Formats: sequence, C-alpha cells, structure tokens
Amino acid sequence: MTDQVTAAESGTSDIPGKPTSASRTTLSHIMTHSDTNLLGTVHGGVIMKLVDDAAGAVAGRHSGGPAVTASMDEMAFLEPVRVGDLVHVKAQVNWTGRTSMEVGVRVLAERWNESAPPTHVGSAYLVFAAVDADGKPRRVPPVLPETDRDRRRHQEAQIRRTHRLARRQAIMALREQRAAEGLDG
Repeated sequence: MTDQVTAAESGTSDIPGKPTSASRTTLSHIMTHSDTNLLGTVHGGVIMKLVDDAAGAVAGRHSGGPAVTASMDEMAFLEPVRVGDLVHVKAQVNWTGRTSMEVGVRVLAERWNESAPPTHVGSAYLVFAAVDADGKPRRVPPVLPETDRDRRRHQEAQIRRTHRLARRQAIMALREQRAAEGLDG
C-alpha cells in the first residue's frame, strides 16, 4: 500500500502528480497603520487579501498556470492582529479534483521587535479553479500528500468538498421548489 494518492484515484491519470511540498509557500507582511480598522486592529479584509494572495500563488504553482478563486470558506479569525505585527501566511494544496484545488491557509502573527513564537491568528480554506488563457477550466495535477499531516489535511478536504457540494445541491433544490410554488419571483 502506498502513502501517496495515485493519479488514478484522483481521476487525473494522464497528468503526473505533484507532492504537497512542491507548491507550499509562505507570504510575510508587516502590518502598518494603513491596514487598521476603526478599532485600531488590522482589518479582516487585509488579512483575507493576504490569504487569497498566498493561496493563489500556491494554486498557480501547483497547477502550472493561472488559477482563480472559486470560493473561500471557514475563514476563522482567532486573535486580533495589530500594527507592527509581522504576519506570516502559510499555504498549501490539500486536495485536487479534475480542475479545482482546495488550498489550506494558516495565518501567524508575531511582534516585529520581539523574539516570542508566532501566534496562530487565523485559518481559511479556499477553492481555486485552474483556467487556461481563455478563462476555461483546465486539468490540474493530483496532489501527492507526503506526511501524516498532509494525508489528514487531504482527508479533511474531501469531507469539506462533500459538504460544499451537498449544501449547493440543497440550496438549488429549495430554489427550484420555491420557484415551482411561485415564490421568490
């Protein structure tokens, strides 16, 4: 039994897989006064942009070309980020489908002038679709988890995907039902 997901299992047997480490990246940014909200802490939208930037870089690296954000879910802000914090956004591909990828992101913050360990301040999961020059979906290589942590993330990503698809199906069914009843015109 292999520790890696085979290309056949992921449905992309004609494209060689890539290990998780091939596209993993960290984006670091120091927070300034221009990043703050009315409460004086860093605006959540600033953190979300950094998350999207890092995840986009990882998705592009993994897929070997352009990739666009399809969705962001489970963005959790665990601690506030302050002016002067050095923020590290760590991202990796957790799961791949035929043309899409789930990218997991972990956000850490540390004081720029202290040597204390970074604090985990947020996490998010984003889905990216690989696109060609015309904006049409294109195939992506399967991700090959390398460590036990990677394999756990891969399994959890499959659960999130199942939930995303079920939620979408339930919403569409409700809309169709309401339209058939003449509601929500």
